[in-house]
Formats: sequence, structure tokens, C-alpha cells
Amino acid sequence: MLPYSRQHISKKDIIAVNSVLKSNFITQGKIVPKFEKKFVKIVKCKYAVATNNATSALHIACLALGLKKGDYLWTVSNSFVASANCGKYCGALVDFVDIDKNTFNICCKDLHKKLIIAKKNKKLPKILVVVHLAGLPAKMKTIKQLAKKFNFKIIEDASHALGAKIYKQPVGSCKFSDIAVFSFHAVKMITTGEGGIASTNSAALEKKMRLFREHGIERKKFKNKKNIYKWYYEQQLLGYNYRMSDINAALGLSQLSRLKLILQKRNKIAKKYHKDLKNLPLRFQEIDKNYHCSYHLFIIFLIPQSAKITRDELFNKLRKNKIYTNLHYQPIHLQPYYSNLRNQKLPNTISYADQALSIPVYENLSIKNQNKVIHVLKKNL
Repeated sequence: MLPYSRQHISKKDIIAVNSVLKSNFITQGKIVPKFEKKFVKIVKCKYAVATNNATSALHIACLALGLKKGDYLWTVSNSFVASANCGKYCGALVDFVDIDKNTFNICCKDLHKKLIIAKKNKKLPKILVVVHLAGLPAKMKTIKQLAKKFNFKIIEDASHALGAKIYKQPVGSCKFSDIAVFSFHAVKMITTGEGGIASTNSAALEKKMRLFREHGIERKKFKNKKNIYKWYYEQQLLGYNYRMSDINAALGLSQLSRLKLILQKRNKIAKKYHKDLKNLPLRFQEIDKNYHCSYHLFIIFLIPQSAKITRDELFNKLRKNKIYTNLHYQPIHLQPYYSNLRNQKLPNTISYADQALSIPVYENLSIKNQNKVIHVLKKNL
């Protein structure tokens, strides 16, 4: 079976995790801070707060930015539900912006139109969650300009985009945003098993996110005052237990050491797909020459006017050949929980959901297996 993605665990990864398991601290030790410091250097931000998953990171990012009941959070519908749910956790109202039919990321023209209408109706978003689908950065320069004009905060949902770049700036540097969030789920660029992280350049936001991550409890503040016996702490607000363990962080640290190689392999696989599939009735994400895609996913978009087979038929043909593809994602606004937004007009999002598939791309995908994918696609298209 060839999945659309899978983790690769090396011997060095296993040794790193074993060393923590044999140590005195498997959680709340020194490894998580080491992982955060390493991550800061890689994405070139000032601060990073590691969490037990990216959903938690999105939640504390929203809380740190002051999202509350009655506020609006906007995002795209072709994402995992966590990109919208983080707003709901804060009691906010969620709304969706359509995607660009060429990049499959948020459409800046549609965003601008929607912002103009929202300003008239006094329903501007407090936060915009920008999703970098498949590791391709959205048009962040334009979005940043709109944020200044319409006064909203930006969270980059960079769960797919570790290693991606915008004008040579790493995604996560937060040059165009307030906070960026990454996922370390098993099928992401690197994995910690489950895990996430939020990067920022704001000391105030970093402090708030760290506080929300750890029950709202402060300890360091009292080291030289009331904390004579080293046990004194104060709960300042209602926080959560969103900590990452040292076991997860050890795996992440080990995997980060080979991130450059992982990116090279994924880009090599993507280059071959582009070359070998170019004459088929397919479209791919349009990539700006100033952008570098991390290729967490490789998405094909079936051109219905040219293809003699439907997307669903192609999915079944691939599956019969033990090639397991997937749709990323079913539109959030069509989920039962968001039924009140079901009638929202998002034509590009619907078209994408009807015609897109993610085909295999991962670190240790062999040329032989990639050629199998290509052969089956050519045979059926």
C-alpha cells in the first residue's frame, strides 16, 4: 500500500527518544526548551511555544490575541476543521473566504471585497487565519497590507509549511503575521508523534501563550520573592494543559536536524510529478517564483472538461492499485456543525473539493513507487 504520506523514523530518532525515556525527566525537563530554541533559529523568529498539538497552538494563539465572544474569525473552508474551531473555542463567530482557483489558497480579491462589505456592516474580523495549503504560502504581502487597512490580526496556519519561504523569508518568521502555527503530526514535514508550536516576534504574545499553555500558572515571577520554598505559584487566568512532553520534543529535535534533506527529497519528488504528469488533464498549484513550497502534500486537480474519468472514479482506480490518495479537505462549511454556513457562496472551494486529490509524497517514497503512481495516473487519464 502506498499512502499519500507517512512518517519516517530513523535510528537517530529512536536513540534520541530512548535517551529521554532513560532520563529523570520525561516531561517538564530541558528538552522542550531546547526544541523551542532550535525551532526559533530555523524559522528566524524571536519566540516559540511548543504544545501537545497544533490545534492547541491555534487555540492559545487566538486567546493571546484577545479573541472573545462576539468577535469574528475568518479563514478558508478548504482546511482541516481546527483552522475554524480555534475561533469557536473562544466563543467567536466564524466566517469563510473563498480560495484562489490557481493556488488553492485564500483569494485576496475575495478577501478584499468581503472586508469592504464587513466594514459597512461593522462585522470586520478580529483575526484572519491564513492557511498555507500543502506547504505553499499564501499571498502574505497583500494580506498584511489589508490587515493594516482593516485592522485585523493574522495567524498563519502553517501546519503544512515548515521549510516554506516567502521572498527568502522562512514561514514562521512572522514578518507578515502576528503568530504562525505549525503541526508535527505523524504525516507532517517533521513529526513529534503529536505536537505543535506557535512562533511570534512579540514578547507579550509569547508570555500570554505560555501562560495559557500551562494552566494560567506563573512560577518564575516569584523566584526571588514569595517562593522561599520553591513551590509557590499563582494561577493568573483560566489556562489549559497544552504542554509538549520531552519525549515528543526529543523526536522533534532529532527530526529537525535533517529538515533540509527532507525538503530536498520532497521537492525532488514534486519536480518529477510536474514533469511526468504535465500532459495529462490535470492542474497543479500555481507557485509564485518568489515562493518556496515545502510540499507537505502534492495536489492534483482534475480538469473535468478534458478528462474522460471523474475524480471519484480516478480515486477508486488508484485504490485498486493500492495507491491510497486523499482529499485535503472536505469543506468545513459543509460539515454538520457549521450547517448555518452551508449556503455560503464559495464556488472555488466547492470546485476544488469536487476535483482535487492528494497523491503520495513523503521522505522515503522510492522512485519505483513514484513511477507506479505516475503509470496508473497515465493509464487512467
